[in-house]
Amino acid sequence: MIINTNVTAQRASRLLTESSRKLGESLARLSSGSKHINISDDPGGLGAALKLDAQVNRTSAARDNIGNANSFSLSQDGFLQNVQTALERMSELTVVAQDVTKSNTDRSNYAVEFSQLQNYISDIGTKKYNGATLFASSGQTVTIDSDASKYTMNAVDLTSSTVTTGLANIYNSSSSSIYSTTSAASALSNIQTAIQNLADMRAKAGANIQRLNMTEEQLSITMENLAAASSRIKDVNVAEESTNFARQNILVQTGAAMLAQANVLPQSALRLLG
Repeated sequence: MIINTNVTAQRASRLLTESSRKLGESLARLSSGSKHINISDDPGGLGAALKLDAQVNRTSAARDNIGNANSFSLSQDGFLQNVQTALERMSELTVVAQDVTKSNTDRSNYAVEFSQLQNYISDIGTKKYNGATLFASSGQTVTIDSDASKYTMNAVDLTSSTVTTGLANIYNSSSSSIYSTTSAASALSNIQTAIQNLADMRAKAGANIQRLNMTEEQLSITMENLAAASSRIKDVNVAEESTNFARQNILVQTGAAMLAQANVLPQSALRLLG
């Protein structure tokens, strides 16, 4: 029996300290919702989680890019719908202008509206979306994933020489006018070509929108799976950690009680001295 060195109390104190540390860590995990209270808890897992989180953020940025590109394409199609309305009215005017009961004065009145519709279509070709030209000879390039891969959208062009065969002839009042039955017939032919070109443009815009929608959906699925993988690494399992917390709490209480008992043991030596 030893008085100066109470090994039993030292051991009980060490175990109590360890249990208290684990209890504190368990409490911190439950309160923060994270497994990683200290960098030393799981260095490799934390590194993997950081990379996954970074990829999630990049994927989110790419999804935003896709959404903006989708809005860009929808704006294109919105203007093209207006062009369609204008062309339909212009084709109607070319037929009316070929009425033999109409005088050239009557046709000149129709030509006023016809000319304004020409100017309207011409003006749409110059429209921009946040500084980006809506109708250019080359399609816009969009970032579509976390690795910054690119997708070039189909060009929807209202200005190039290819398109001008139909639409820009309409822009030019000298080549498409309805001041006479002959010019009205020629204008109708141009407008019919323009309507076909317009159908092609809307098909390209629709294909862009479909591709962007599918890409955006895929990015959402990718983000969901990346977040799930990151969660498995860093997020605490509340049910499991609650059980561990209860265990450590009991160990702390019993450890404190046993330390008190260990500190009482040297007092037994007094009995021998008595």
